[in-house]
Amino acid sequence: MPANKRPRRLNYSVNKKGPVTGGKVGKAVSHYKSLQKRQAFEGETKWIINAMKIVLVKLKKYGINPKTI
Repeated sequence: MPANKRPRRLNYSVNKKGPVTGGKVGKAVSHYKSLQKRQAFEGETKWIINAMKIVLVKLKKYGINPKTI
C-alpha cells in the first residue's frame, strides 16, 4: 500500500459534527435513579445488583457521590 493515501479519519465536516461525550454524566445519573426505582419495585435481583455495580463505577469515575443524588 502506498504511504501517500488520503487520511480518511479527517474526512468529515467540522461544522456538522456534534459533541461525542455530551451527556454521559446526566445519563449516568438518570440510569442510577431508574435503577433505584426498579430496585424498590422488583427487589434485589442479580441483574439489578450487577447494573448497580456498573453505574456506581461510572459515578465514581465522574466524581459524583451517589448519596447526593
